[in-house]
Amino acid sequence: MLKKLLKNFRKESKASYDDSALMDTYTRLPVSFVRGEGSILWDDDGKRYLDAVGGLAVTILGHSHPKINECISIQASKLLHVSNLYQVQEQSRLAKKFCEISQMDKVFFANSGAEANEAAIKIARRYGHNKGIDEPTIITTKSSFHGRTMATLSATDNQKIQAGFTPLLSDFLQVEFNNIDNIGEHASNQNVVAVMVEPIQGEAGINVCDPGYLQSLRMLCDEHGWLLILDEIQTGMGRTGNWFAYQHEAILPDIMTSAKGLANGMPIGACAARGKAAEVLIPGSHGSTFGGNPLACQTALTTIDVIEQEQLIEAAKNTGVFLKKQITQTVGTHPRVSEIRGKGMMLAIELDRAYDNLAELFLQAGLLASITKKGKVIRLLPAINISQSEAKSIARIIHNVIIKLD
Repeated sequence: MLKKLLKNFRKESKASYDDSALMDTYTRLPVSFVRGEGSILWDDDGKRYLDAVGGLAVTILGHSHPKINECISIQASKLLHVSNLYQVQEQSRLAKKFCEISQMDKVFFANSGAEANEAAIKIARRYGHNKGIDEPTIITTKSSFHGRTMATLSATDNQKIQAGFTPLLSDFLQVEFNNIDNIGEHASNQNVVAVMVEPIQGEAGINVCDPGYLQSLRMLCDEHGWLLILDEIQTGMGRTGNWFAYQHEAILPDIMTSAKGLANGMPIGACAARGKAAEVLIPGSHGSTFGGNPLACQTALTTIDVIEQEQLIEAAKNTGVFLKKQITQTVGTHPRVSEIRGKGMMLAIELDRAYDNLAELFLQAGLLASITKKGKVIRLLPAINISQSEAKSIARIIHNVIIKLD
């Protein structure tokens, strides 16, 4: 029955778009969206969808938020770009605000999460060289994802996306995620300069570390003089019920990266640092042509303002609990569901095995959901301001799809 439904869905979907001039880097679903409002999207046939992907954790305030629209319009009419050869007022204001909410000392703005992580890796390596270490090494974790540039790809544990791009950069050591003893085994390695970890592994299927793990990491890094780098590209900007996930454990990293939800869809990345790590980069050692431009920075400032004014940190926490409860009540005991996990508006439903065409099945049912681990995990990254009625609808659609799985 499902195969017949999918065949009809694909047949009815428009296929008039010619993508032949695009490099074949994505397996795209048969739909094209033309309008969005809040957590709702409409395709070119007028069909309505509930968005639980949020542009892969990017549209943290949903689509077409009126204050974001107004901000972009006003700033675009004033100034888009001048380059970092000059002082950029919007960048300076965002830097102060970002350091305020993150409790970091200084920040470098790039265009993406991968670029932010690239900056973090460069800081760690230069920090090591400044200490006289010729081959500075960074510890990362298995099942991690830090980006697709050569350095971030090398830091990532994913052979599929690394295939064909070897030789990778050396001097990365990978250990088990959420295993502090495994990191401690490298304490005698004199080349180690930093530990780089996602507080919650997003691309791997929302793997949440145990309480106290980040605190133990902080203590271990302090003990050995290592920098603690936290990749908050996906977890940041209120998604887990705090501005940043490390704030749940009341610690501070030496370096923290952010992107995705920072400007609600306007491309921007941030690499923030404190203490000695904040002083490593000097004029000429790093830069970005487009990074920190007036439009992106002003949009990020407005995004932060909206999160504060609408009290969305608390909303993400409360609605996340509500959504998880709704999902648990509807499918928690279903034999095809192995686990429901996550924090705030970052949730996952792990199934008993991998299923084909899951994303397309949800699309047909009117829900955008991200599928990871080859079809075994349903990942939910909705806007942090979704309503409880929308949360109920997400749980209902998930139930309706899961009970029909072959």
